[in-house]
Amino acid sequence: MASPPSSPPAPKKLKMSTTSASSADEADPAAVPPTTAEPNRRRYKRRKIAIFLSYCGAGYQGMQKNPGARTIEGEFEEALFHAGAVPESDRGNPKRYDWARAARTDKGVSAAGQVVSGRFYIDPPGLIDRLNSLLADQIRVFGFKRVTASFNAKKFCDRRRYVYLLPVFALDANAHPDRESVVASLGSENELARCLECSERGRKVFGVMGSQLKGSKEEKISELGRDENGRPAEIQTEGKTEVLATENELGEGKELDSLSNLESAEVVIELENEREANGTEEQPVSKNKASTVEEEPESVVLLGSNEEKITGTASTYIYGDMERESFNRILKRYVGTHNFHNFTTRTKAEDPSARRYIISFNADSVITIGGIEFIKCEVVGQSFMLHQIRKMIGLAVALMRKCAPEALMDKALRPDVNINVPTAPEVGLYLDECFFSSYNKKWKDSHEALTMEAYAEEVEEFKLKHIYSHIASMEYKEGAVALWLHSLNHRNYPDFRMEELKKENATVETEVDDLVT
Repeated sequence: MASPPSSPPAPKKLKMSTTSASSADEADPAAVPPTTAEPNRRRYKRRKIAIFLSYCGAGYQGMQKNPGARTIEGEFEEALFHAGAVPESDRGNPKRYDWARAARTDKGVSAAGQVVSGRFYIDPPGLIDRLNSLLADQIRVFGFKRVTASFNAKKFCDRRRYVYLLPVFALDANAHPDRESVVASLGSENELARCLECSERGRKVFGVMGSQLKGSKEEKISELGRDENGRPAEIQTEGKTEVLATENELGEGKELDSLSNLESAEVVIELENEREANGTEEQPVSKNKASTVEEEPESVVLLGSNEEKITGTASTYIYGDMERESFNRILKRYVGTHNFHNFTTRTKAEDPSARRYIISFNADSVITIGGIEFIKCEVVGQSFMLHQIRKMIGLAVALMRKCAPEALMDKALRPDVNINVPTAPEVGLYLDECFFSSYNKKWKDSHEALTMEAYAEEVEEFKLKHIYSHIASMEYKEGAVALWLHSLNHRNYPDFRMEELKKENATVETEVDDLVT
C-alpha cells in the first residue's frame, strides 16, 4: 500500500483577469521571467494576449521593423524585453513569441487604435505601466486582453478604419493653384490669384522637378536689403505687399521661409513677362502699404508661413451641403471590390493582391484644430496596400479641384489602364481602429471582446494631444497639403488630360477620314 504524500499538493493558480489592470498588489520584486542563468527564481507562464496602443508617426519610418531605421515596432519590441515580457533568448526574434500586428502603417502615419498580439510574460502585475515608462511619450499602451492560443492580430482582423484629416481649403480650386492654371487664367473672368507664399517652392515635386535653390535666410534678406529700422525690406508686386518677417517677429510656432518669398518674387517677374506677351495691362503698384489695403481690402499681408493667407482674394470656401454631396459622391465610387493597382506601387494589375474590398468611404464631418478646418475622411476596408488610401484621397482632391474629369476615376480602377495617381501627404492619415467582429462573436462566452471601448477616453485624449496637434502643426508650419496642391497639374500628371487627349485624337482622325473620302 502506497504511503500518503508527505505534503499537500500546491494549490492551482487562478487564471489571471483578462482586463489590463496594472495594479502591483502582491507583486514579487524578485519575480522575473525564467532564464537558464537564474533557475531558482520564481517561474511564470507565457500568455497569449492582444495589446492595444496608439502612437504618433512623426519621426518614425513606419510601424514595421526595418533594420537601420527608427520604427514603432523596433522600439516596442525593446520595451517588451526591458519590461520583462520577453526573455533574453527571444530578444530580437519576434517569431519566437508569435508577434503579429493588426495593421502596418507607413512612414509618418499615426495610429489611434493599433492592436498587436503575441505570447508574453504578463506577470508580475504592472506590465502596462512598465511599458509606458520605457516608451516615448508619442507611443502609449492602454491595456491588454487574453486571447485564444491561435489568435493572430493580422489574420483575425476583419476590418480596418483609417481617417484622413484633409484641410477644407484643399477642395477649393482657387486656393494654392498651380502656376500653369494661374497663367492660363490671366485676363479671363475667373482669373486666379497667385499664391506668393509657396508658388515656386510648392510647384516643385521632390525628386522629379529638380533641385531647389540654395541659400540661407540671411543671404536672401541681405540681397533684398533692410529698412532704417533693420527690418527685412518689403516686396511689392502688382499691388500686393509681402513682408519678410523674422522668426522672432512671428512669435513661437511661426516661421517664414524667406527663400520661398524670394522665389515668389522671381515668379512675379515671369508672370509679368507673360502678361506683356498676352497683351494684358499691369495694374499700378501702390507705394504705400496702408493705401494698398485701402484700395484692395481683399488683399492679405503674409506674416506667417503656412497660414491660410493667400495674396489676392482670401479663401471663403465653405464645406457646405453641396460640396459635401459632391465629395462623398466621388469617394463612394471607391466602395466595393476593385482593382487598385494604380493606387499603390510595385503591384501589377494581374496580381490578385491588387483587388481590394472597400466597405465604406465618407467625409461627413468637419473639425477645427488650431484654427484650421479639416474634413474628416473615414474609410473602412478589409485591408489596404502601400499608399492606397493616400492615393485615393489624392485623386479625389484632384477631381474636386477640377484638375481632371470625374470619368478618370473609372479609368483608374480598370485593370487594363495604367495611370499615375497623385499621392496625398502622409501627415493627415492615421489608423483609427481595428475590428475583430468574427472573433468576438465566436469566443464571446469565454473571452473578452477585442474593442477599444474600454479605452475610448484615453484614446481621444491621446489623439488631441499628439495626433491632431501634429497634423495641424505640420500644416501651419510647413504647409504639407498647401505645397502639395501646387503639384496637381498636367505637367506632373499628364494622365489628367487622358479624356481630353482622346477626344482631340478622335476629332483629328475624323477630319483626316473626311479629307481622304
